[in-house]
Amino acid sequence: MFDPSVVWDYRGVLLGGLWVTAWISAVAILAGFCIGTLTCLARRAHHPLLRGVAAVYISALRGTPLLVQLAIIFFFLPLLGINIPSVAAAILALALNSGAFQAEILRGGFQTLPKGQLEAAWDFGLSRWQVLLHVELPQVVRATIPALINETVDIIKNSSLISTIAVTELMRVAQQYSSTTYRPIEFFTAAGLLYLVLTVSVGRAGRWLEQRLSHH
Repeated sequence: MFDPSVVWDYRGVLLGGLWVTAWISAVAILAGFCIGTLTCLARRAHHPLLRGVAAVYISALRGTPLLVQLAIIFFFLPLLGINIPSVAAAILALALNSGAFQAEILRGGFQTLPKGQLEAAWDFGLSRWQVLLHVELPQVVRATIPALINETVDIIKNSSLISTIAVTELMRVAQQYSSTTYRPIEFFTAAGLLYLVLTVSVGRAGRWLEQRLSHH
């Protein structure tokens, strides 16, 4: 019989797992934004080699399961003599995966910018990087906030897969204690509710940020 009080004694470890999920997802999405921005710029570059490398990266990371990417980084890299901790492997895999998706999101944002505005910025003597940092990127981020927030929510949900490489995040905690207490329904229900709280909070924060930026 379903008894939610079973998990109450384990609320500390569940919240600890939620915290690990939250900070790993946050670091991964920020790193992914940096990767995505650079990849987007490479995708829009005049040099064909840069465009080609960026296109291959985006296709490969968007076209393969995150679980496979985690396995390659965590299990196969040590065969090449590259050993990294499980948490670092998790962040790297999530960031690379998110970077590919964010690159396409940002590329769509860049395509909406009016050319006349950029030409006006160059007429004022701004360099290419000044135009990017002070004119283009702020507008692109403002225009793509809904999609970027959706990507953040996806990363939070996909972070449950890092339990497969022994990272003690929320899903890993639920798996461990459901097996030791023989109460999987209660623990996985609790984990699902905690994921829901986190993703809903992120979604609301994103809408608040979108409204604030729309007034500026």
